[in-house]
Amino acid sequence: MVNTSTYNTYTFHQELQPNERILWTGKPRQGIILRTADALLIPFSLLWAGFAFFWETAVVVGGAPFFFELWGIPFVLVGCYVLFGRFIADARSCSRTDYAVTTDRVLIHSGLFHSTLRSVNLKTLSDMTLDTKNDGRGTITFGQTNPLSGWYGNGMWFNNSRYTAPAFEQIENVREVYNLIQRAQSGLN
Repeated sequence: MVNTSTYNTYTFHQELQPNERILWTGKPRQGIILRTADALLIPFSLLWAGFAFFWETAVVVGGAPFFFELWGIPFVLVGCYVLFGRFIADARSCSRTDYAVTTDRVLIHSGLFHSTLRSVNLKTLSDMTLDTKNDGRGTITFGQTNPLSGWYGNGMWFNNSRYTAPAFEQIENVREVYNLIQRAQSGLN
């Protein structure tokens, strides 16, 4: 079951070991994605940005010293990022992410500012979590999940994969891919 989608921009063939072959390739869902963590992050971002904009407007209109105008600028910039910039950064990150399952490994190529390749050996992979949605999409997480990953994974700040477990996020036909990985772990592919 090799998904040879035309939208895969990264080729994994250069990463293959001898006698290793690709079983599946894919990408995360594209565009702006609302995540579970957004239930808390959106109200927080509205409060942060609202206060930062209020502060900066009051300082500029009120004729406060120039230092106070400068002091508020970083808070306004962070407010803009948490309010809408993080969704743009996440969508751009997803557009630059590719996934592959081989006979030996799970590969994740990603990077917003620089290219990163994560590799998980199927023989040593002991913990795999499947999260499915009604439309057949879902996420497969490889290894233990960090309960705070929504805050610094694809949630609040840039996709900082060194703090999160490797995962195939928001992929189509997630159950089929999950079963394919289990068969590959058993050596049935």
